[in-house]
Amino acid sequence: MHRRPALFLDRDGVINIEKNYLYKQEDFEFIDGIFELGDYFQKEGYTIVIVTNQSGICRGYYSEEEFKKLTRWMEAEFAKRGIKIAKTYHCPHHPDFTGSCSCRKPEAGMFLQAQKDFSLDLPKSVMVGDKPSDIEAAKRAGVEECYLYDGKEVASLKDIIKLHKERK
Repeated sequence: MHRRPALFLDRDGVINIEKNYLYKQEDFEFIDGIFELGDYFQKEGYTIVIVTNQSGICRGYYSEEEFKKLTRWMEAEFAKRGIKIAKTYHCPHHPDFTGSCSCRKPEAGMFLQAQKDFSLDLPKSVMVGDKPSDIEAAKRAGVEECYLYDGKEVASLKDIIKLHKERK
């Protein structure tokens, strides 16, 4: 069976501008370059997967259904541009409220579930996150190519395309 690599994307701070406990469509602002990034990796044969911690659910700031509604809208915005998001995985937990879990980054649970669901080649996959915990989770799952999009290591999402091409 042929395994495909994935482009793993964190949501808040990578796909959209970080806003605390974002769950409303009208507050969602896409980050410049996210659609170009998705398009590039999709054309390269990558499965696109979103992995996002969403502790606002267990904190009671928004419901699972409100999160899913925003996710459907966000995925549709990608689809309008010809980009297929295979799945958005989320962790609704937080250790202070629900105890520990295997899905909250920096744990690798969401990556490993995606690997099972889509038969992914994790070592050949790519992770783009804006926090060290995103990168740590990806590395724990065996993802070798990781980019910390924090304005320092990687200044723009378009830079990731250039850096990826240099690694090939």
